[in-house]
Amino acid sequence: MTHPYARELADFLRARRSRLHPSDVGLEPGGNRKVTGLRREELALLAGLSTDYYQRMEQGREVRPSDDVLDALAAALALDEEERRHLFTLAHAARRPMPTHTDHGPERVPASTYRLLQVMDTPAVVLGRHLDVLAWNTMAEALLGDPDDYPPDRLNMLLLMFDDTRTAARRCQDWERQALDYIGMLRTAVATDPTHPRATAIVGELSIRSEEFRRLWSRHEVRESVSGTKTFHIPEVGDIDLDWDTYPLPGNPGPVMLVFTAEPGTPNADRLQLLAALHATRKRPS
Repeated sequence: MTHPYARELADFLRARRSRLHPSDVGLEPGGNRKVTGLRREELALLAGLSTDYYQRMEQGREVRPSDDVLDALAAALALDEEERRHLFTLAHAARRPMPTHTDHGPERVPASTYRLLQVMDTPAVVLGRHLDVLAWNTMAEALLGDPDDYPPDRLNMLLLMFDDTRTAARRCQDWERQALDYIGMLRTAVATDPTHPRATAIVGELSIRSEEFRRLWSRHEVRESVSGTKTFHIPEVGDIDLDWDTYPLPGNPGPVMLVFTAEPGTPNADRLQLLAALHATRKRPS
């Protein structure tokens, strides 16, 4: 049976090879090319490997590359630092015997983290390693909606992003970029445990029902922690532009806190506070 890390490594190598063109590495394009990216023999030549050895790596066969080989591949594939770490993580895991038992128990949010969420005056949620929403505060509920409206197994950032009933979210200008950020975070989690049943369930479901997800997942983007800016379209208060950042919480791999903030004293901060006040009024019991 093929080692699951060897399969993931093979897929990553193929995806990264396909994004390179001969002109990117100083090679003549030539005619009658059947592949859009580099050929296997071209990549092997750049990395100083035999074509047969590199082909076996891309086929997920029993290959245990040394760190020198990995360094050569990272240079030939023009990997950035995050992609290089991902390559080494997969290859090092593929060298080890498959674990006989892995803990796939539920993820826990410490009580102190719940307390931190409640005293924060800005929207924040805790995401599990596979982007499940584990906890949130009142400000996040005002901005993102009430998580209690969804079954627990549907409270996942990727499942929500690719939910066809949430058409307004899909019209956002930065939707694909944010989808790639979340996909990259899930890819990084998969690298730590390719057989985890939650990852298998999420990727399996989205691969079946979403052509967009299949296209983006096949790019093998990786993200360890991300940040960005997002515009929220809120009819009651108008558009709000917020910065968002992820902060790792204890555990390896552990959950992360996703926090949205606005520059103090700006219209965005004023609209966010107005939204929180409106939400508090709606939630107040009669």
